[in-house]
Amino acid sequence: MFITGGSRGIGYQTALALGEAGAAVIVSDLAQHAVDEVVATLRAALVDAHGVVLDVTDPDACERVARELNSGDGFIDVLIANAGIAWPDTAAEDMSNEAWLKVIDVNLNGTFWSCRAFGRPMLERGKGAIVTVVSMSGVVSNKPQRQAQYNASKAAVHHLTKSLAGEWAERNVRVNSVALTYVNTPMSSGTAKDERYFKPWMDSTPMRRMIEPEEVASAIAFLASDVASAITGAILLTNAGYTIW
Repeated sequence: MFITGGSRGIGYQTALALGEAGAAVIVSDLAQHAVDEVVATLRAALVDAHGVVLDVTDPDACERVARELNSGDGFIDVLIANAGIAWPDTAAEDMSNEAWLKVIDVNLNGTFWSCRAFGRPMLERGKGAIVTVVSMSGVVSNKPQRQAQYNASKAAVHHLTKSLAGEWAERNVRVNSVALTYVNTPMSSGTAKDERYFKPWMDSTPMRRMIEPEEVASAIAFLASDVASAITGAILLTNAGYTIW
């Protein structure tokens, strides 16, 4: 199993969950020290863990890493496309070109480069599973934060997931998504402490809480496993009921 953005939060918890279930996991991230730290932590938990530095916005790097990990006797049969960023509360009329392009580059382009690079060997072997980590922001336009760049990137990945699933289904490569609500991770914890955001979020959430990374990891593990062998092209809303209302 290969996971992008695997050094903390959802990525780490997913690596831990799948590793404890018996999978050999390879985690990637931008910085060597972050990769080294998470690999050491996973190994301390008796997970068969390895790491690699990868910038998902570099298509050549994605191809190189996928080629290296699928050479010889080794192969990757599960990809968790988790790497992503969020720059919330940027008014559309004030958004810089740099902000727009950066979010699209990581969240959309990075997901595609990863899926293409690791999907190709799966197609050649005739078996594999890909899970993209997206957001309910691909279904709804969140409030009160203004984040057109993030919403657009996640909506695009929803449709990318369905498109890849349709193309690759006959060759036994499944592609699914988990679409998340506000998750209790370092990336969102700062904003969650601000009542201007947290109260409207919870008012719109039937369960009245953020979800935990471990809960996300369980949903990802389900879609990645053979238990979900008949499921492809699904967007699994893992959002404490946010999109019910």
